[in-house]
Amino acid sequence: MDFINAVTLGIIEGLTEFLPISSTGHLILTSKLLGIPEDSFHRVFEIVIQLGSILAVVFVFWEKLYKNSLDLWLKLIIGFLPVGILGFLFYNVIKSLFNPLIVAIMLIIGGIVFIVVEIFYKEKDHYIQAIWQISYKQALWIGCFQALALIPGTSRSGATIIGGLLLGCNRRVATEFSFLLALPAMMAASGYSLYKNYELLNKDNLLLLLIGFVVAFFAALIAVKLFLGFIARFNFIPFGIYRILLGVACLFYLDIF
Repeated sequence: MDFINAVTLGIIEGLTEFLPISSTGHLILTSKLLGIPEDSFHRVFEIVIQLGSILAVVFVFWEKLYKNSLDLWLKLIIGFLPVGILGFLFYNVIKSLFNPLIVAIMLIIGGIVFIVVEIFYKEKDHYIQAIWQISYKQALWIGCFQALALIPGTSRSGATIIGGLLLGCNRRVATEFSFLLALPAMMAASGYSLYKNYELLNKDNLLLLLIGFVVAFFAALIAVKLFLGFIARFNFIPFGIYRILLGVACLFYLDIF
């Protein structure tokens, strides 16, 4: 991996992490197209640059995190438990799933789910209009949806947004809670990955990680603000269509058809 690769992947990570289109899937597919070897450092890089995206969320939602600190953080921790437990127990199995074919299939499945959910979704019937109204039980259930994103291509934000919509949140609340629920999950994933692969952190690799981190932060900052503006006026069907088209294109690229 070189400087250009680090910048490119940082941009892809930042722009896609909080959109319901699977940042991991896009990173895997982009790496495939650029011919970046899927070695140990590359996998660490993909996970660690998510910290840049996390920092962007903290920056945007600092006031909510500060004002509702204890109650909100307890809900986020509860929501983190399913993915944290399953991720720890099945770490090696999950790593084996990181391949373009699984990504393509999950992109298509997720896209179909988004379209179906939106067809039956009625904003006026959804009673949760603010994050603080989400109960601890609902936070746990949304966390269970987040665990589905351990399968590459599913999309962590996509799974949690769908979970929020099905549990009675309006679009903005489902999206904001999805953003915030990323904090403990991504911090744990990045920390665990660094711990397991600390021997890879030499001078050159640390520089690449720093570059990817900074680029991902600014790209995520832009994406989060634009996405919140988008859902205030539109629904998630365009993302469902995008996922299906991208997934089908990937299957053609992989000569599945």
